[in-house]
Amino acid sequence: MRSAKVPHGKRVVLAGLIALALLFVVGKARTNSSVPKDASETASSYPLKVSANHRYLLGQNDVPFLIAADSPQGLMARLTEEEADRYFANRQSHGFNTLGWVDVLCAGRDFPDNTDAATVDGIRPFLGYLPGGTDHAHYDLSKPNEAYFARLDRMVTLAAKHGLFVFLAPAETNGWIPTLHNNGLSAAHAYGQYLGNRYKSFSNIAWLNGNDFISWKDPKDDALVQAVAKGIRSADPGHLQTVELNYETSSSFDDPTWVPLVDLNGSYTYSATYMQMFHSYSQRPIAPVYLVEAHYDQENVGHPPDYGTPPTLRREEYWSMLSGGTGVFYGNFYTWSFSPGWKYYIDTAGVAQLTIWKKFFSSLPWYELVPDQEHSTVTAGLGTYGTFQTPVSKSDFCTAAKTADGAFVLAYLPTVRTITVNMAALKAPANAKWFDPANGTYTPVAGGPLTNTGTRQFTPPGINSDGDTDWVLLLDASDSSASSKTPK
Repeated sequence: MRSAKVPHGKRVVLAGLIALALLFVVGKARTNSSVPKDASETASSYPLKVSANHRYLLGQNDVPFLIAADSPQGLMARLTEEEADRYFANRQSHGFNTLGWVDVLCAGRDFPDNTDAATVDGIRPFLGYLPGGTDHAHYDLSKPNEAYFARLDRMVTLAAKHGLFVFLAPAETNGWIPTLHNNGLSAAHAYGQYLGNRYKSFSNIAWLNGNDFISWKDPKDDALVQAVAKGIRSADPGHLQTVELNYETSSSFDDPTWVPLVDLNGSYTYSATYMQMFHSYSQRPIAPVYLVEAHYDQENVGHPPDYGTPPTLRREEYWSMLSGGTGVFYGNFYTWSFSPGWKYYIDTAGVAQLTIWKKFFSSLPWYELVPDQEHSTVTAGLGTYGTFQTPVSKSDFCTAAKTADGAFVLAYLPTVRTITVNMAALKAPANAKWFDPANGTYTPVAGGPLTNTGTRQFTPPGINSDGDTDWVLLLDASDSSASSKTPK
């Protein structure tokens, strides 16, 4: 979805290929050991469902599901089944539990060299054309090619073998709006019904509509894309749906006509992620909020542009979780489209540090965190909130959250400075430690347990293990009963 966005100023790879090579080398050095798959993340965990309070997702085992996703959008066009199996195994080894997302059909602006949306071995998704052309825009959606969709069936099954949940994009809007126009509303709805009927028995899927859906404010375009979603829902009411609207900043619920159709509210931004995540979290009705797209590993995007370095990615990921998130979609310039050389850029420092991110939050009741939007928990030292034009790499704003019972308080600091915490936000005296998001180690704060009265100042230890300045403060006032409970 991204290299072809260059005409819109979205994706420009930095000329410094040396920097990319360094990222690869660093990533390889840090990812030699595999990460065991969480017991809750198996094919039997799926399908996912929304929690009773509508704030997060649950597996069928009623264990809260933290979305840790890679975004292999071009998989159907670029990989053989054998390559996909190896890619899935790699992502599983790093702790990914989700593919967010796979384009059912790969053509158009994101895949300009694939005019017929064929697989790498030449299988086309449809067997007939409408009058006017023989390109993907003129495919007859009523004539799906069984061989193509059987390939997609096997890809989804392979993902399940590796415990991976898959968001499928039925007609991604970067490439398929012309096709939908040529086919019309009835055919779009029927195509959705075809997909819904075909995949309703696959437990490890959800549906992600849109993708850089910049024309959603055009009622005709919006109606066509919604016709596909409604067709899916009519045949398959059991699977979750969501939608990605426009870059550079949007939330799924910004289009009120999508609200009745989707179950998850995706935040999309190239700015500091807390801004859009707070917006999504506050929208109604309440729905699980997740980071659907932001800066990708090894890409340069935004206005002003900002490069996807490990510290930039960490900011996005930790901000998102402390702003009400139920998970994030990571992305990589090479692996979203499987561009030439992707196998050399798959094990990056950004991937290794997402593994650390997942292990950190999985060790905590992250699903109970409430963002400190009123700054009643961290009361000073917050930094500058910034604007949507502030580069992520330059933003120093501190996000914080606490569990409703006061068992945990977390604060993410992109830069070293002193913050002030209202200790009365905790239910009991607390132990404090600093977490290094670059290598996953902890540095205890002396003097604990710290009393849960008054205020206390905390200052990070200094430079972290990567030579950067971001840290997470963890205050733990839990007891065994509070830390072990699992909501239904």
